[in-house]
Amino acid sequence: MVDNNKLETISNLFEGKEIRSIWDSEKEEYYFSVVDVISALTESNNPRNYWNMLKKRMTEEEKSELSTKCVQLKMKATDGKMRETDTLDTAGVLRLIESIPSPKAEPFKLWLAQMGKERIDEIFDPEIAMNRAIDYYRSKGYSDKWIEGRLKGILDRKKLTDVWKENGITKNYEYAVLTNEIYQEWSGMKANEYKDYKNIRKESLRDNMTDVEVALANLGEIATRELAKEHKPYGLKANKEIAKKGGHVAKVAREDMEKELGKSVVSKENAINYEYLDMDKKGLLKAENN
Repeated sequence: MVDNNKLETISNLFEGKEIRSIWDSEKEEYYFSVVDVISALTESNNPRNYWNMLKKRMTEEEKSELSTKCVQLKMKATDGKMRETDTLDTAGVLRLIESIPSPKAEPFKLWLAQMGKERIDEIFDPEIAMNRAIDYYRSKGYSDKWIEGRLKGILDRKKLTDVWKENGITKNYEYAVLTNEIYQEWSGMKANEYKDYKNIRKESLRDNMTDVEVALANLGEIATRELAKEHKPYGLKANKEIAKKGGHVAKVAREDMEKELGKSVVSKENAINYEYLDMDKKGLLKAENN
C-alpha cells in the first residue's frame, strides 16, 4: 500500500520531500524508502550509493543491526516501474537519521533529543503526558466532553486488562484475541476489520468512532470486566467465552437501539482529514488530503 502524500506519519518531518511509504495492514506499520530519506537529508547526488557506503561502514563498526532490519518491498520508481526498494519501519528510520553525519540531519536529531527529554519528563510527572493528550485532541477539534469520555474509556480499558492479567492473560496477542472477541460479538467485525470498514490504518479505532459506537465498545468491555471478576475464568480459552458474553451485552444494546432508530449505528464515519483511495488492482493505495 503506497502513500505518496503527507499523512500523520514520519513523512511529515520531511517538508516538501517525497518519502515513498508502504502500509503493511497485517503488522499495522508503515515502511519508508531508505534512499528517499537519505536523499532528503544529505547532499548526495547518488543516495543509493550513499546507503551502500553507510551499510558497509556500519558493518565494519559492528553496527549492522539497522541494515539487517531492512525489508525489500516493491515501490514505484521515477520511471513508473515497480522496483525492489530497501525500506525501514518508523523506528528504523529514526535510527537511520541518527546514523547520518550530515548538517541536514541535525534538526531531526535535535527533534529526537527533544522528544526523548519530553518522555523522560513525563516519567517524573505523568500529568504532562495527560495535558499533551488533551491539547492534541483539542487541536483535532474534539470537544472537552468527548475528551473526558475518551480518558475515562482509557481508564476503564486499563481496569479490564488488569483483570485479564489476574486471570492468566500475559501476552500481547492474547489481549488482542480477547478484544477481537468483544468487537466481533457486538459489531460483527474484528478490530482490524472495523478499521478497514472505516478506512483507517494506524489511527486509533476509538478516536474514529461515533459517540454511539464508543458507548457500545465501552459497554462491551465493562460487561466483560464485571463478568470476569464474577466468574474468574483462567487462561485464554475461558476468558474468550467471557469476552464473547460481554460483547453480547453490547450487541443486545445495539440491536435495541437500531430497532428504535430503524438504521445501523455502526458507521463508516471517521475523524481523519484524508482518505485512502484504491489506485489499481495490485493492492496499491495512495492517500489524498481532503
